[in-house]
Amino acid sequence: MPNNRFAFFNGQIVPIEQAQVSVMTHGLNYGTGCFEGIRAYWSPDEEELFVFQLRAHYERLLRSCKVLFITLPYSVDELCDWTLELLRQEEFRSDVYIRPLAFKALEGIGVRLHELPDAFTIWALPFGKYIEQPSGLKVGTSSWRRVDDNAIPARLKATGAYVNSALAKSEAMLNGYDEAIVLTDDGHVSEGSAENIFLVRNGVLHTPGLTDNILEGITRTVIKELATQELGLQVVERSIDRTELYAADEIFFCGTGVEVAPVIEVDRRPVGDGAIGPIFKQIQSLYYAATHGADAKRRAWCTPVYARELAEA
Repeated sequence: MPNNRFAFFNGQIVPIEQAQVSVMTHGLNYGTGCFEGIRAYWSPDEEELFVFQLRAHYERLLRSCKVLFITLPYSVDELCDWTLELLRQEEFRSDVYIRPLAFKALEGIGVRLHELPDAFTIWALPFGKYIEQPSGLKVGTSSWRRVDDNAIPARLKATGAYVNSALAKSEAMLNGYDEAIVLTDDGHVSEGSAENIFLVRNGVLHTPGLTDNILEGITRTVIKELATQELGLQVVERSIDRTELYAADEIFFCGTGVEVAPVIEVDRRPVGDGAIGPIFKQIQSLYYAATHGADAKRRAWCTPVYARELAEA
């Protein structure tokens, strides 16, 4: 059983068993919703839980809501405050995954987005690694193509779009891989099943651009800043051909769930020398420091849960 007790639901924090929706709910039947994945990291040294990039996630959620005609009665500040209050009531003392979810709440039949009631919930639970492969991931190029912006915009975290991710991930795992790399409809590299991707070639980081049907990743933006400002690396956003994956010196995924994860093999071909590369190791170290409140320059990226409670008391 999940080790969580509460959820924010219908404007208040309630016991998790009371956060229920009908089988007739529009969002369940048609995938008409959007969500965020937010991580909070426990620092045993400070005895503090730090929520990483909290505001950025809710700013993105509200952008997704706008596209889907979902109107929430909460500001970014209010969404942040409710999240912190939920975490305090849960009293977590471990790494945590937080799931805000906005959805169409009509109980009935009819495919549309406009003139439907909206609902919103937040729940959280202790969460460790998304993919347990410390030695590096072996991945395969998926036969499933990434959804297009003119079909289901991949830049949104729309619930229905993740059928595309699930198809790619299951295909990869059933074929003996740890993860998938998904291509755009015109055959360029898009991202993993649910992660952005970076390639290293001759000391330069390359990543697909926003028009290659990728999620506008918050972690992706963090990695770009860490790579350029701390390591002095050049980051190039451009369309990437599939065969460039086979010529890369290093490849890694990034995202809130996966954090940063090295790829050591693509389509049975070793990446570089088949081992975790030096640039990835540096980025991983910088990312860990940033997410756990240990990077003094970027402390503002981390919102403390329990210190805020003491200050307000």
